[in-house]
Amino acid sequence: MSTAETEQSLRDEIARLKIQLDSKSDATPAPPQPTPPLSSSPSQALLLLSDSALPLGSFAFSSGLESYLAHHPSRTPPPIQPFLSLALQTLATTTLPYLLAAYRDPTRLQELDDTLDACILCHVTRRASTAQGRALLTVWERAFCNTVEAGNEEREILAALSAELKKASLPKISSLDVTDGETTVWGHFAPVWAVVTRALDVPMGDSAHVFLLNHAKAVLSAAVRASVVGPYQAQAVLGSGWLREEMARLLRENWEVKIEEAGQGVPAMDLWVGRHELLYSRIFNS
Repeated sequence: MSTAETEQSLRDEIARLKIQLDSKSDATPAPPQPTPPLSSSPSQALLLLSDSALPLGSFAFSSGLESYLAHHPSRTPPPIQPFLSLALQTLATTTLPYLLAAYRDPTRLQELDDTLDACILCHVTRRASTAQGRALLTVWERAFCNTVEAGNEEREILAALSAELKKASLPKISSLDVTDGETTVWGHFAPVWAVVTRALDVPMGDSAHVFLLNHAKAVLSAAVRASVVGPYQAQAVLGSGWLREEMARLLRENWEVKIEEAGQGVPAMDLWVGRHELLYSRIFNS
């Protein structure tokens, strides 16, 4: 092949490639790849906090159900809805205002924790609240804390509460170690829950809703183990419109309630919970 033929062949190849490039540039651009609808962080946090496997120890408490059954002997198990309604009303009128107050102003955590401890009359309820609150604080430190950036206000507040709790649990060497004010930190469940959920960017309404839902799940779980209902019936109650409406009503009625106005809405509940330790035999801690 002569030199002239070789040059012509190269020119033809260059022209063909230019035509191909021009045709591709004029073509309609390919649509972007669809992004999978992944859950946002608050939704993921809600799923984790509502998980029955969250190690809070709630399976050990019946919230007065075991005592209620012992004081209402019957050949057939009573319906669970009336007691569940009373249990949710008790939680909403006595504890929910502290949760909402702690969420609105996390800097008041230790103050609200100490005030709630002073306002709980039943020692069995108090023990259950502090046990679950300290368990949640442990879960926060070991699992969730590192997901929040350093310097976060709620993270610092929870760290301060944890440090105070550890200091209060240290054995006293002599009477000189006891302060005039005694212990003022307890780690109650509701205010700790509020600050943890706020740190995880969970909206306040969702935080309060899941708090009530988890209580309902714990009561129904205890009812299954006490042979009051079966597992499918318990799930039917959890998924029912009655429970959704009941929790929505309690949230509406107690949304603006101040801690000074909080009080026991079901006085008999304190009696049932308080007499739990007097039962001849029991399978729960409360």
